[in-house]
Amino acid sequence: MAVDLPFLFEDNHVLVVNKPAGLLSQADLTGDLDVLTVARHLIKRRDHKPGNVYLGLVHRLDRPVSGAMIVAKTTKAASRLSEALRQRKVHKVYLALVEGRPEPEQALLEHQVTKDARQKRSFVVEPPAGKSAKLSYRVLRTQGKRALVEVELITGLPHQIRLQLSHIGCPIVGDRKYGATEPFVAGAIALHARLVQFEHPVRREPVEVEAPLPPHLSQW
Repeated sequence: MAVDLPFLFEDNHVLVVNKPAGLLSQADLTGDLDVLTVARHLIKRRDHKPGNVYLGLVHRLDRPVSGAMIVAKTTKAASRLSEALRQRKVHKVYLALVEGRPEPEQALLEHQVTKDARQKRSFVVEPPAGKSAKLSYRVLRTQGKRALVEVELITGLPHQIRLQLSHIGCPIVGDRKYGATEPFVAGAIALHARLVQFEHPVRREPVEVEAPLPPHLSQW
């Protein structure tokens, strides 16, 4: 199982990995490798565990997205972290390389969003339909026809960042599903989960984990 899955933070209760683009967060019908399967294998081999390794999914990153992803190592941690997410107490910051230049350079985006399971994509709809999607962004730098944008996620709906940036005319580079015209690295879009902050589910101490940029974004 030759998959590079760096562990950024680990104790007896929580694991934060740096998910590479192209790796599933959770197993699906494709049978392709996923974060939980790879992490279980790495822990089992490293710790010489004879039995099963428990890992609980706390949140997902889309397959073509890289970066910090939280995994629970106990059922108690899984329950508490999931509740913290529901209460919006987990702070997540992303970096996105987009086509165009967002105007204004800093703003709060609020849209009503719905997901079409058949098309496997989300859409902006008119209220009162859909669910509320909120994020804030700021432009860090621009070069040519692209901009590097920092995004703070307020709600956590499927494909939210991808959809909302596309809706304002700035699709993420490589994200053909949401209107990108420019290619990117195979299997990836230019979106990286840079930082996660949360209260430790057992020790109740603040935890902050930053995921190094992948090579295809590090030049920015």
